[in-house]
Amino acid sequence: MPNFVIAADHAGVQLKAELVAELGKLGHTVTDFGPTGAEGSVDYPDYAVKVTSAVVGKQAPLGILVCGTGMGMSITANKVHGIRAALCHTEFEARMSRMHNDANVLCLGQRVTGVGLAISILHAFLDAKFEGGRHQTRVDKITAVEAKR
Repeated sequence: MPNFVIAADHAGVQLKAELVAELGKLGHTVTDFGPTGAEGSVDYPDYAVKVTSAVVGKQAPLGILVCGTGMGMSITANKVHGIRAALCHTEFEARMSRMHNDANVLCLGQRVTGVGLAISILHAFLDAKFEGGRHQTRVDKITAVEAKR
């Protein structure tokens, strides 16, 4: 089973490649759902669904999505029952998204986040663990909201 599933749209292909390389250096296995860039313009919801379906289907515990700003991927991903996608611009946000919200998908924007910072954000996301406790109560409430939709 891969540790990660990842995808991008045309505006996130280069950053996605950098993240895949970094995860490989760290010894993680990654399933890359594309695109490669050769496809030209693609629609981010199609790729968000591929990653979130794999996470919800337990093909991988964590996913990563990259588009121009990260917003489109984040919005789409959070429509999927069982996904807690976090659009992160800082290491602090990445840590807190895992520690307090048990985020299972990291969203990044290639046009707004440089490679060095994106890799630091990735490391923070990887290194942080869900704290449970009072945070579990809150995640349970998120799950309850999903169940009503």
